[in-house]
Amino acid sequence: MVEVVGVRFKQAGKIYYFDPGMIQLTTEDYVIVETVRGVEFGKVVIAHKQVDEEDIVLPLKKVLRIADEKDKVTITENKDKSQEAFDVCEEKIYKHELDMKLVDVEYTFDRNKVIFYFTADGRVDFRDLVKDLAAVFKTRIELRQIGVRDEAKMLGGIGPCGRMLCCSTFLGDFEPVSIKMAKDQNLSLNPAKISGLCGRLMCCLKYENDDYEEAKKVLPDIGQSITTSYGPGKVVGLNILERVVQIEIPDGERKVEYTLDELIEEGVISQQATE
Repeated sequence: MVEVVGVRFKQAGKIYYFDPGMIQLTTEDYVIVETVRGVEFGKVVIAHKQVDEEDIVLPLKKVLRIADEKDKVTITENKDKSQEAFDVCEEKIYKHELDMKLVDVEYTFDRNKVIFYFTADGRVDFRDLVKDLAAVFKTRIELRQIGVRDEAKMLGGIGPCGRMLCCSTFLGDFEPVSIKMAKDQNLSLNPAKISGLCGRLMCCLKYENDDYEEAKKVLPDIGQSITTSYGPGKVVGLNILERVVQIEIPDGERKVEYTLDELIEEGVISQQATE
């Protein structure tokens, strides 16, 4: 087992593990850490905990120290510089007539590198742009092409539900989302209704998916023939979350509803199937 702390560099960014050494940290602390990008400023979101060596990439980078007020001032200055760099880069993109959209600019904490995030439909030859930017900022320049989901995460916004985007507020990583999830939840397959601001399937389709999959394992399928106390019938409707089945009884030309518990009591579904 290895003792680690979890550090996040952006509000809804990925959590990275670091070696705290002899420094005692809480989730209220901001820290200066060593990363592959250089020295960075982040917030502790997971206090000291033990993890298996198999779950981390060794060797761990170290927490150098707890951040002080001077470090926080540096971060504020970096944000101001990033906005200036954003304006300069947009001018250069326009000058070089490049088919790309600048999304965000970020200075590393030690200002050894400026990272420009952009979107584009295809590959972009930005070699001349990099030369111009390096001449202006006198530091290392990195242009990083990102996808539309990453763009939405960086820019934020309000989703169809009326709340701030999940990806920009609490989702650290994007998880795969498929059209099958929408089908299993009986949602409209109209792209406009199941897509987020990024144009991709909404991340929230994943949230209840496990419950739907578990329910579908024990509930009968629509169209399945089933025998009840009212006689033989056919499943014509499912309320998966509430575990309710609607059955059409041909003889009486009526529809009856059964809960999962009632189906088990009548022996239509075995208790073992639900476990």
